Amino acid sequence: MQESMKPPIEVRYKEELEALKGTDEGSRPVNWQMSPQAVRTFILGSSRPIVYQGKEYRIEKKYFGNDALIERCIITLAGNRGLMLVGEPGTAKTMLSELLSAAVSGVSTNTIQGTAGTTEDMIKYSWNYALLLAKGPSREALVPSPLYVGMEKGILTRFEEITRTPAEIQDSLISVLSDKVLNVPELGDEGLLFARPGFNVIGTANTRDKGVNEMSSALKRRFNFETVSPVREAALEKQIIINEVDKLARESGISMEPDEDVAELLASTYHELREGISSYGHRIDRPAAVMSTAEAVSVYYQTMLTGYYYKGGHMDMECLVQNLVGAISKENKEDLEKVKGYFNTVIKDKSSKEGGLWKQYYEARRWLK
Repeated sequence: MQESMKPPIEVRYKEELEALKGTDEGSRPVNWQMSPQAVRTFILGSSRPIVYQGKEYRIEKKYFGNDALIERCIITLAGNRGLMLVGEPGTAKTMLSELLSAAVSGVSTNTIQGTAGTTEDMIKYSWNYALLLAKGPSREALVPSPLYVGMEKGILTRFEEITRTPAEIQDSLISVLSDKVLNVPELGDEGLLFARPGFNVIGTANTRDKGVNEMSSALKRRFNFETVSPVREAALEKQIIINEVDKLARESGISMEPDEDVAELLASTYHELREGISSYGHRIDRPAAVMSTAEAVSVYYQTMLTGYYYKGGHMDMECLVQNLVGAISKENKEDLEKVKGYFNTVIKDKSSKEGGLWKQYYEARRWLK
């Protein structure tokens, strides 16, 4: 198989999925690849290795957050309502939908990417116009889109950033989610596609997009809503940064281990700016920018790449601050003043009390311009 920059979840964790399926003794909903209990284990990890075909497999924890949220999501997908994941940008809604799809259906790529230009054809089906002209309306001439594929195969369909799409496009889902049937009028009596068991829809929506194309009440009733919250613990955020950066480095062939001290410093910065209060009790003006864990991972990884290629494998604090500036100022230049204030109070205080890396971090504040 040709290597890819970002392998799908089902490829990245192929061995884990095979081990879980091979040892799964739980009850499976129709057309599910594994039981709800095994899906939970795949996402939340297992404290003990699984023995499959004489080999031990460690199931790593892939989602760090509310375990009960995962259980509710799995149960929703086993029912007859869709699942809608909502929350701030960068709270791993997309990753969670990918994990659920890979575990339940064995495929995470049956996806609709919502944009202002999304059309009904991109959701349901379109036509191969050469075949349409040559043979007329037929299943052979029909080009299935993700919703059609999900219904036909009995697998999950992911709908990313659903509120970015026009309201009339969103509402094309209502009858499908209610009746589990899709009508193709051009095919006449053969134009009804009844969804196979296992079909469902996982949607994601950013709370910052609220009001852009607000979902109708009718469509909302077809989904169970689950809010994916930002990480609230700096120690947990540090661990996520290390785990994600380590994966990115291995996938890119970079032989450089993540620096835990730098990860702790960056996690503390994002946590304090997001919460508006420091570990020393300072009140902080919170930036309007998205201070998400995903952004922190990006900032760290960019700094790591620079260190690997230009700094002899050393994580440079000036580079870290430069990348932090780029991440924070892309939405609102005024946020830089708030970060300057944070450095001139919180980081200055930590620099004098803790020294070391915090002192280097504080001295790199000249890049906050």
